[in-house]
Amino acid sequence: MDARHTTDKSKLPSRYVTEGPDRAPHRSYLYAMGLTREQIHQPLIGVASCWNEAAPCNISLMRQAQAVKKGVASAGGTPREFCTITVTDGIAMGHRGMRASLPSREVIADSVELTMRGHAYDALVGLAGCDKSLPGMMMAMVRLNVPAIFIYGGSILPGSFRGQPVTVQDLFEAVGKHSVGAMSDDDLDELEQVACPSAGACGAQFTANTMATVSEAIGLALPYSAGAPAPYEIRDRFCATAGEMVMDLVAKNIRPRDIVTLRALENAATVVAASGGSTNAALHLPAIAHECGIKFDLFDVAEIFRRTPYVADLKPGGRYVAKDLFEVGGIPLLMKTLLDHGFLHGDCLTVTGRTITENLAKVAWNPNQDVVRQADTPITPTGGVVGLRGNLAPEGAIVKVAGMPLDKQVFAGPARVFDNEEACFDAVKNRRYQEGDVLVIRYEGPKGGPGMREMLSTTAALYGQGMGDKVALITDGRFSGATRGFCVGHVGPEAAVGGPIGLLKDGDVIRLDAIKGTLTVDLTDDELAQRRAAWQPRANDSTSGYLWKYAQTVGPAVNGAVTHPGGAQETLSYADI
Repeated sequence: MDARHTTDKSKLPSRYVTEGPDRAPHRSYLYAMGLTREQIHQPLIGVASCWNEAAPCNISLMRQAQAVKKGVASAGGTPREFCTITVTDGIAMGHRGMRASLPSREVIADSVELTMRGHAYDALVGLAGCDKSLPGMMMAMVRLNVPAIFIYGGSILPGSFRGQPVTVQDLFEAVGKHSVGAMSDDDLDELEQVACPSAGACGAQFTANTMATVSEAIGLALPYSAGAPAPYEIRDRFCATAGEMVMDLVAKNIRPRDIVTLRALENAATVVAASGGSTNAALHLPAIAHECGIKFDLFDVAEIFRRTPYVADLKPGGRYVAKDLFEVGGIPLLMKTLLDHGFLHGDCLTVTGRTITENLAKVAWNPNQDVVRQADTPITPTGGVVGLRGNLAPEGAIVKVAGMPLDKQVFAGPARVFDNEEACFDAVKNRRYQEGDVLVIRYEGPKGGPGMREMLSTTAALYGQGMGDKVALITDGRFSGATRGFCVGHVGPEAAVGGPIGLLKDGDVIRLDAIKGTLTVDLTDDELAQRRAAWQPRANDSTSGYLWKYAQTVGPAVNGAVTHPGGAQETLSYADI
């Protein structure tokens, strides 16, 4: 090793671009960007963010990335900042743009992987702020398996409408009120100007905050870091600390797959259920597991949900938002009561270099709050999210029941079948449905959409019309983390591949039971077989471009809607090149 080098890079990927006479051309590019000889021969740390001007969840990420870079530099590393895309669901919602949302998760993971591989970076600090960018960034971390720390950009602050706290969920539901004359044009205009008052991701336990909670529970994020709202200056301290600590992980060679084990994935599913989190976690946790080569599908997630108490009183089913949870003790408060009552695996390693138990050792219960209940006195004894299975969903389905009374968790009614979201939304907007109907939206799955759209516009309109608990809705697409009511998503197999949901007709009686975990239609096996024999595949209009490519490779929702063979087929990890 050259005596001028401050680090032994003989086993680090960046040796391929910084070490030895053969790499003089490569080093010349680094000198061109103002790096010193010392910086070139230090570990090169990728600082990846999903910054853009698309939505408030992303807008603060560039500022936070600068704090990360300062932390890396202070600990003897050389930070190299780069950005990737984000598709923000709140803006993509309710139109064809939502088809880009779930596929963006794969683009984020793929683009971070390619940037890291192409430039041979030694470690990764990833910053993400929106529904698909959080799991996409975590997928990249475990796929690459270089030392890594995840940072959430933070939640938005709640708005205030005439003295009442509001979130974007209230605005989506206001559209339904407006459609039936229960809200004026002026009131809707006033609400839309105050519902989202700051930078940050949607403030309740929707998908972004659900996956932020996961990032701490799974061990990839520093304790408390996922709870602080985006505008809080304390976020910069968490970011700088992450930059420093990733250098410790490099020195100790602690990698993401040392952290994301089966037991860590079970911890992640536990906090989703306990917090009444988004059903989308049942899509993202299997995808993260897939990157590690671990089998952890929708049914494994649902089993954790089934046995986990619901203890955090968070919107949309409860009363509070992420800011409230952070200010009474944060995600560690939630995790501590789950650990104390036997619902978490305390021996799982985290990015602190310590276990969950060690991280939580000094966390004291806060008796002066009602955001989180003790796990032995929960809001309800079972989790806020439930898996379903039956002759209508052989590959499973998922429903969020947080905040729903038991008598609303069983539903039966005739099917009203729609072959896309727009047709269903039009029927809801114009009240062309009946109380007691089960609205079916199909051909919106991963392949069939393609892209597995979320249906918040439709479900929110139903609530705005006062019909949220008087009808049910099922889809082979997805529901937003902001969805509430009896709304069943991820029904598989999807319609596009001939799943039972594609065989339904208007009037078929559908039975949903979130207590028993079943989703069935009153048809015999012979009747289903006859319909399947007559079924014909239908084309969609994504005949070129990325959505076509996505439809060719994406797998079923039960396994996370993944697009490549995953860690189980890997013969050489990037970290070991």
